[in-house]
Amino acid sequence: MEPGRGAGPGLWRCARRLLWAASLLCVLLDLQLPAGVLASGQAEIENHLEMGRKLLAAGQLAEALSHYHSAVEGDPKNYLTYYKRATIYLAMGKFRSALPDLSKAIELKPDFLAARLQRGTILLKEGNTQEAKRDLEAVLQSDPGHKEAKNQLARGAELEAVTQEAKAAYQRRDYVAAVRFLERVIEISPWDPEAKELRADSHLMLGDHAKAILDLKPAAKLRTDNRAAFLKLSQLYYSLGEHEQSLAQVRECLKLDQDDKACFAHYKQVKKLSKQLESAEEHVRAGRYVEAIEKYNAAMKTEPQVEVYIAKAKARICHCLSKSQRPQEAIEVCTEAHRRDPHNVFVLHDRAEAYILNEEFQRAVEDYQEAKELDGENEEIKEGLERAQKLLKQSKKRDYYKVLGVRRNANKQEILKAYRKLAQQWHPDNFQSEDDKKEAEKKFIDIAAAKEVLTDPDMRQKFDSGEDPLDPENQQGAGGHPHQWPFEFNPFGSGNFHFKFHFN
Repeated sequence: MEPGRGAGPGLWRCARRLLWAASLLCVLLDLQLPAGVLASGQAEIENHLEMGRKLLAAGQLAEALSHYHSAVEGDPKNYLTYYKRATIYLAMGKFRSALPDLSKAIELKPDFLAARLQRGTILLKEGNTQEAKRDLEAVLQSDPGHKEAKNQLARGAELEAVTQEAKAAYQRRDYVAAVRFLERVIEISPWDPEAKELRADSHLMLGDHAKAILDLKPAAKLRTDNRAAFLKLSQLYYSLGEHEQSLAQVRECLKLDQDDKACFAHYKQVKKLSKQLESAEEHVRAGRYVEAIEKYNAAMKTEPQVEVYIAKAKARICHCLSKSQRPQEAIEVCTEAHRRDPHNVFVLHDRAEAYILNEEFQRAVEDYQEAKELDGENEEIKEGLERAQKLLKQSKKRDYYKVLGVRRNANKQEILKAYRKLAQQWHPDNFQSEDDKKEAEKKFIDIAAAKEVLTDPDMRQKFDSGEDPLDPENQQGAGGHPHQWPFEFNPFGSGNFHFKFHFN
């Protein structure tokens, strides 16, 4: 036999003995460890609780909650630790998270009255009157004179009665009464989603969409899965023309279930319309009014049923046309937009500007006056009214655009072309009789004056604002000097008239 093989069994027996001795030592050590471990663990738990109390006193709730989490993990059999963590949740407004901790505390200590009272109060605020009643009655069974438990139990009885009244009123379609009863229901049970949803429905029946939204928004958050409320909220916002809010709410529905057919169908509609409206506004900001009009027309095809979107699109097309200096089209569309939304001051402003372009100054004044009645603090409206009044007054005197026979939006080349044609037509040398020459002389002066004003950017801007830069009264008032004409003219000299034309 080889030496190595003969030594094998002896070594194996030795190894077994060593392992057994080591195991026994471990057992002996384990028997001695718990006291030390417990002392160390308890000290750590107490440290977390102390830190939690200090942070809670300092108002640092999130930090305090973190320490209470550690305390619960360290001692999961301590009912007080669960209760203290529940109070932190309540202070943070997280009543749903507080309930499991209160229930655990009661499970560990069934006669813990403070936890039962707190849980009963929360259940009552959730509208769960039966469960709340059991907790509150348990408190009174142990302490018949407990004042707070008696008060909460009485509120529970009132809640049941008023809830029945509210439902009965809703069933008989007395929505005003239903809202009145539900106000008290929600006062007692502010965390009851059903009460808020019923009041929202009552508001909808009364035609008050804004109040319905105010109830549905918190109701949607009070349920773990409330896709129906998010969808209804989205549809309400959509009907009010608030497509961005509508999109946000329907997305909340899809976060809960991306395959929800009703939410997805509504999402596609809102998304398409939102994209068209946003694109149109981008074109407006960039001054691309033709492209903007196309997008608004597309938006009306996407949503032809909801009046608010049609009115909004018409108003914006009105604006684009007025900016594009297409006055007659603008007036037509603006008039329709005004009919759809009579209180829209922007439509009145844009139509007034179109009237000015169309030289209908009296109507421009009337629109600006109407807009001022709706929004008396709007500086742009005030300035527009003042300008329209000046233009109206000016139109009764000398109008350089009419003198040259050009539109108010004519460019410089069009103005010079009209000037050359009229200057040649009304040249005094073209006339024989003195009377004809005098008439031609007068018209020629007006033609030259019109050309000078309308080809000078500063003077044209003044004229467009309702001020005649060649009016002697304006010049004297501004300390100006007599105007120098762009030609030499001697109307009182003998012989032929002599003119030097400056066509460039």
